[in-house]
Amino acid sequence: MALTLKAARVNAGYDQKTAANILGITPETLGSWERGNTYPNVPQINAIENLYGVLYADINFLIQNVGLNDNTE
Repeated sequence: MALTLKAARVNAGYDQKTAANILGITPETLGSWERGNTYPNVPQINAIENLYGVLYADINFLIQNVGLNDNTE
């Protein structure tokens, strides 16, 4: 079951500011990742996996329903 990045953080018991500090980024950067506006690089993904205790494969880095609205008939 895929979790959003925010859900993974909350489930691990971190607020945004604390998680960002541990990851060595700003809370704004983490918020951007959580909204799907930008994405972490591979070393940052590894740090997220370790901090949140989840695998990359279990994290959904996209906002729900992005690209699923197909109005072409």
